[in-house]
Order: sequence, then C-alpha cells, then structure tokens
Amino acid sequence: MDGGTTMPMLLIKGSYRIVGASPDGDSVRFVPDDPGDWDLLRGRKVRRNRVGGAQLRLDGIDTLETHYRPPHGPELHQPAPYAGQAADALLGWLGFGEVERGANGIVKHSAPESVPGYILTRSADVHGRCVALAGRGTDAPGASGELVTVTVEHLRQTANRHQLAEGLAYPTFYRNLFVDLRQELSGAAGEARQDGRGLWPADETQSGAKVEGRPTLTDSAVLLPKLFRRLADYLQLNDGDPSLDGFRPYLEQREDRLFVLSSGQWTGFDTVVEVTNGDTVRLNRLPEDLVFDEK
Repeated sequence: MDGGTTMPMLLIKGSYRIVGASPDGDSVRFVPDDPGDWDLLRGRKVRRNRVGGAQLRLDGIDTLETHYRPPHGPELHQPAPYAGQAADALLGWLGFGEVERGANGIVKHSAPESVPGYILTRSADVHGRCVALAGRGTDAPGASGELVTVTVEHLRQTANRHQLAEGLAYPTFYRNLFVDLRQELSGAAGEARQDGRGLWPADETQSGAKVEGRPTLTDSAVLLPKLFRRLADYLQLNDGDPSLDGFRPYLEQREDRLFVLSSGQWTGFDTVVEVTNGDTVRLNRLPEDLVFDEK
C-alpha cells in the first residue's frame, strides 16, 4: 500500500474566513496570502473563489455531518450535539471568538472576521477541496510556497490532531496520508476513546446501531460519518423502505476500496460492515484499521 514515511508537503500561509460559509468540524475556508500558491500543487486543481479562497478538507479526520444531502434527497445531519460541538471546537481553536449563524448554518458574523493560519498540503480531493493539515497563528514551520518535511511534532500543532484528541472526530484515513502521521492520529483517537472523551461514549459504530429509517440517522445514531453517508444514500434509494437487508449488496456495488491494516489486505467497504436483523448495522473493524482509496 502507498503511504510511506514522512514526505514534503507544501506550506501555504494565509487566513481563515468563515462569513458567508458553513464550516463544520473538519472543513473550513482558507484564503492564502498569495493565491498563486495554489498553482504550486500538482495533480487535481483546488477550486477557489474570486479572492483565492478555497474550502479545506482536514486530512485524516471526519466529524459528524452538519449538512449532508444524498443524491435527490433532503439535507440531513447527524446527531446535533456532537456535530455542533465539533464545528464550534474547530472555530474556537482557530481563534474565532464569536460566531453567529443563520437558520441555514451559514455564518452571518464572526469576531474577528479572519484569523491567521497556515496549511500543509499535497493535493485536492475529487470535489476540489484542498486536503490539508491546518495550523493556526503566524508561527508556521517554514516559508509560504515552500515544501516542508512534515514531522509528528508539526502534526501535533494542527487542528486535525486536536479534533481527534478531544474525541470530536473519527479517524478516517486515505492512502496518501504518511504512515508516521497516520499512526500519531490513530494514537490520539485511541486515547480519546479510552478516556471517554467527546462522542466516544455514545458511539455505536462497532457496538451496532439500530437504524429505523432516516430519523434514526439524524436524531440518535452516532456513527462513523462515512458509514452514515452510505446509509443515507441507501435509504434515499430505498424509496422509504427502512430495511437494511440490501445494504451490504449496495455497498459492494459502490466499490469503496480500502486497505485493512491488521490483515494487510485490499478489500471493499461491504466486507467490514455487518447487518443483523435487517435493521442493525456495525463496523467490524476499528476506524483507524482502515485506509480508504481516494477515487
């Protein structure tokens, strides 16, 4: 499997700005001091607005969804206390003291209007979001526009690790994340789980969640967000039938490929998901045991 040990990442200095956006616990808007720095990235292009701002996807983590829309379906969210806490924690950690949102979740006002920070990145995802480690303040570990060999110590200064350490995010790894950084994030998540921080006391990803249609997903089931998104898509496709009897065949058709670290095998998402009694779903591996293939 790809991943290797620590390799250089592009450092970009800039600021976080959230007015007019709807940041959540693992995604926030970032504006480089020099928008031309985006062009230094190889591969997929980062989608940006007229001032060079782009949406970040924080690498290695996934927080509960605050606004997810299945294809041809209504917008859904995961249990609000945990989804909202993750979003508030990220903005507070970055340095936003006051945040006022509208009914649709879009930020109407923030104080300050922007906060300085930096990101470390290698690429954009399939949606054009910059996949990044997010740092705060002006004390970046290098010059903007230059490559930095990212160490575990650098990772410990990022929002990515903070969200996991506080138990506000699930570890969710893709193959481009370096091995030593992945191991550090796994350790932070494991400690948070063991200490019962954040969402972990309510988590049903491995114990099994009884899903009786969309209301269960939005109101009570605390699950790995990737599993939630697949369940939401499936239920929308299922025309109101809450039965999960066809969920694993559906996952097989989705062809989400992943690598199971403990067994050393590539497989599909359907092989690590179990459904019992037609309504109870669980993951049979820890989230940090899985490394997903980026499509």
